[in-house]
Amino acid sequence: MFTSVLMIEQPLTSEDVDFVTTLHGDDPVSFFVLMQPRGDQDRLLRAIDDVALGELPEALHEGDLPEGDAARGPADQALAASLEALRKKGARAVGQVIEDHPLDKLKAVVEETGADEVIVLTAPHFVEEFFHRDWASRARHKVEVPVLKLFAHSE
Repeated sequence: MFTSVLMIEQPLTSEDVDFVTTLHGDDPVSFFVLMQPRGDQDRLLRAIDDVALGELPEALHEGDLPEGDAARGPADQALAASLEALRKKGARAVGQVIEDHPLDKLKAVVEETGADEVIVLTAPHFVEEFFHRDWASRARHKVEVPVLKLFAHSE
């Protein structure tokens, strides 16, 4: 069985689920999903990303979405929905919401599960990617398995 640690920041769409569950053909796949809630420290960077993508209404409403402690409930729901969708596609899937030190948790999960790879599935983060401060770039220095960066679909 192929084991992937899947880092997400929003619920998986049906396109995301189809893509990650077919990456390895017909081989059985097991996922350990790490979901990080929105942090209030990222508001400015998200607004810049929205402007760069031409999504001005989203940039104006960045402050309207729950962040920090208020984001925990939506993150729990997003994780549960994502795990259910992966299981419906025949994959094994477990996971947890992480709030502090996501890369340290990633490293520990990779070691504990004997994961074969890490998949970082997020929206584009142009500023962080430009400076190599995005999850995928930082994870490549933290874990000793391949790290695949994918852009999440939106419903």
